[in-house]
Amino acid sequence: MDGTVLIADDDRTIRTVLSQALTRAGCKVHATSSLTTLMRWIGEGMGDAVISDVIMPDGNGLEMLPRIAEMRPGLPVIIISAQNTVMTAIRAADAEAWDYLPKPFDLPDLMTRTARALDSRRAMRAPGPGADETPEELPIVGQSAPMQALFRVVARVMNADLPLWIAGEQGTGKSLIARVIHDVSGRRAAPFVVAGPGDLADDGAPARLLAQAEGGTIVLDALHDFSAEAQLRALMLLDAAERDGTRARLIGTAQTAEGVRSDLYYRLAGAAIDMPPLRARRGDIALLATHFLYRAEEAGGHPRRLAPDALDTLDAHDWPGNLRELEHAARRLALASRAPVIAPGEVDALLAAAAPASPAAATTETLPDAVAAHVQRYFDSHGNDLPPAGLYARVLREMEAPLLRIALDAVGGNQARCAELLGINRNTLRKKMTGLDIEVTRRRKLM
Repeated sequence: MDGTVLIADDDRTIRTVLSQALTRAGCKVHATSSLTTLMRWIGEGMGDAVISDVIMPDGNGLEMLPRIAEMRPGLPVIIISAQNTVMTAIRAADAEAWDYLPKPFDLPDLMTRTARALDSRRAMRAPGPGADETPEELPIVGQSAPMQALFRVVARVMNADLPLWIAGEQGTGKSLIARVIHDVSGRRAAPFVVAGPGDLADDGAPARLLAQAEGGTIVLDALHDFSAEAQLRALMLLDAAERDGTRARLIGTAQTAEGVRSDLYYRLAGAAIDMPPLRARRGDIALLATHFLYRAEEAGGHPRRLAPDALDTLDAHDWPGNLRELEHAARRLALASRAPVIAPGEVDALLAAAAPASPAAATTETLPDAVAAHVQRYFDSHGNDLPPAGLYARVLREMEAPLLRIALDAVGGNQARCAELLGINRNTLRKKMTGLDIEVTRRRKLM
C-alpha cells in the first residue's frame, strides 16, 4: 500500500493506531484533530485518501464532503463514526462518501478499504511519463467536468454488488473503464472475463462463464451486437448468478440501449455509467494528444510536441472516433512530422485527409483520384520542404489499415473469411493486424 492518507479524528488513540498501522503498511500519514486543518491540507493538494470522523470539535465531517468534492473531485473520503445508526450511513451515502464504517471498526477491514481507496485514486490520475500502460490501452484521464463526474461515479459503484451498465460511443473506453472498476474493487484477485456473442453460443455458456469467472467480473461487451439468442442467454447468465448466489459481477457495455432487450437492459442497469464523447470534454484534448505523442516517442519515435495553434485545431475537431481517432491521429503526426514542433498545417492536412467524402464525391471520385488528392495535400503541408524519407511505406500503411478494418467489419470479424476475401494468408493477416494495431470483435454479420 502506498500513498498519502489524511486522518481527522478528535480521539487521540484512534489517530495513533491508524497512523502507526498505515505507516507500517507503507503510507505517508498526516493526522489532525481539526476539520479546519484537514480542509487546509486538502486545499493545498495534500492526500490521496481521507479518513474522517463525523463529530469534530470544529465541525461535522459529513457536512464537509460536498466542499471536498468541489475542491478535489475524485478524492476518496472514508467516514468513520460512533453514531452508528442507519441514518448516519444514509447521510454518508447521500453526501457521496467513498465508504462508511461505524465505530468501533475492525482495523484490518479499514486497512483493506483504505487500500481500495488509494487504488481508486491512483487509477483515476493521469499517467505521467513512463506510466506502465500496454499500447492497447486508452488513457482514462481528464481534468474536464465530465471526466471528473465520471471519476466520482466510478468511486461510488466500484464496490457495489449490483450489475453495471456502461454506455458510450465507439472509442470512448467502455471496456477499459470496466477493467479499471474490476482492478480497484474487492474482486481484483479473481478473473476478469470478457464475453462476446460467440461466448454465448449455446445454453451451457452461462454456467461455463460463471465457472470461469470464479466470483470475479464478467463483461458482456458490445451488447448492441449480440443476437437475440445471445441476449436471451445473457439473461440466463444473470439468473444463474443470482440463483447460485455467486459473487461474480455482471457488466454490460454498449453504444446505446438500442438493439438491447429492455428486460436485459433494466437488469444490468442497477448502476450505470455514461462515457462522455471526446467532443464533450474538449478541455482534455491537449492533455490526451500530448500523452499519445509521448507514447509514440516511447515506442521509438522522435520527440514531438504540438504548437499552440495546432492544439487549437485539434480542439475544434469533433472526433467522431473519440479517443481511438485522436490516438491514431497523434501517431500519424508523430511519424510524419519532420520538426520537433508539429505545425497547424500538418494537423489541418491530416484531418482533411481523414474527413469522410460526401455521397456525391463518392460516386464520381475514383480511388486513384482520392489517393492523389491525399498525397498532394500531404506534400503541400510541408511548403517548400520535402516530406521526411520513407514516404512510400507510410502511404501504403495508411491505405492498408482502412482496407483491413473495413474488410474485417464486412465479415463480422471472422479472420479466416477476411483473409480469403483479401486473398492473403491468415497468418499474414494476423501479422498485419498486429503491426497496424487493429483490434476486432467477433460478431454475427447480418447480410
